[in-house]
Amino acid sequence: MPSTPVDEYLTALRHSLAGPRRHKADLLAEARDHLADATEAFEADGLDREQAEREAVADFGELSEVVPGYRAELAVSQSRRTAMLLFLVLIAQPIVWLEGLWSWNNEPDPPSALNHLLQSVVQTLGSLSIAGAVLAVVATGVGQRFPLVRDHVSRVTAQFALVSAAVVGAVSVAMVSLGPGALDVSAVGVVAGLVVLPLLLVSLQAGRCLRLARTS
Repeated sequence: MPSTPVDEYLTALRHSLAGPRRHKADLLAEARDHLADATEAFEADGLDREQAEREAVADFGELSEVVPGYRAELAVSQSRRTAMLLFLVLIAQPIVWLEGLWSWNNEPDPPSALNHLLQSVVQTLGSLSIAGAVLAVVATGVGQRFPLVRDHVSRVTAQFALVSAAVVGAVSVAMVSLGPGALDVSAVGVVAGLVVLPLLLVSLQAGRCLRLARTS
């Protein structure tokens, strides 16, 4: 079947947007419903179907006017996802480092001064990152009521998540490399699977968030 003006508009809109697929699909569904209602209204005024659709599309707005708002909303959605993932990864870290939980720290040797310092650093950074992630979740929710927050939250959340993931990941690797369980295969496996890989996933989500923030 030949495409209609509404179909062509929605296709162009879909190709102009990137971000969380479910939210993107919801936005496109809302746009389609709005255009369908507008088309019916113009038809009720006496226009034929094609002309009614063209009027509905024109009334909805040029893509150059509509796309930035949709991109900004998708960026906020991505930043909320990034903040939640960062929070979940970091909130699990005390379990990862719980003394006696794993074979490599079941009966650990007394930690060196450097290892003790790294433990203090990672605990402090982890706590600050968790607090920042919670603030980001709040900012991407109720914080959207405030223009200053709405305009900057996606970029700030992405940058904060990238820095947190890099620093916490680096200190964690240093701890297992320099600590009593250095080069222990089980220690490397636990830290790689429960710290490094989850933080890499956070970094990937934060990178997507930053790209969206730059295009919105």
